[in-house]
Amino acid sequence: MREQKLLAERIKTLCEERKMSYYLLSYKSTVPITTIMNIIHCTTKNPGIFTIIKLCDGLGITIQEFFKTDEFQNIEREAD
Repeated sequence: MREQKLLAERIKTLCEERKMSYYLLSYKSTVPITTIMNIIHCTTKNPGIFTIIKLCDGLGITIQEFFKTDEFQNIEREAD
């Protein structure tokens, strides 16, 4: 569940920084708005790497940039 919340928060933050609505993200990424909302509300357990890549494309960032946060770095350390 922690990872789901991190994904949701990261998408929210990136959209806020870009003044981008979830609808615009849906349009730019070709990810259905229902999928995005399910990720935001943590009802999707595992959105899949290809969905995340498409969201990154819509946000104009690389997948590396998406996951380059202290929170995601700490998950890697916890998993070791």
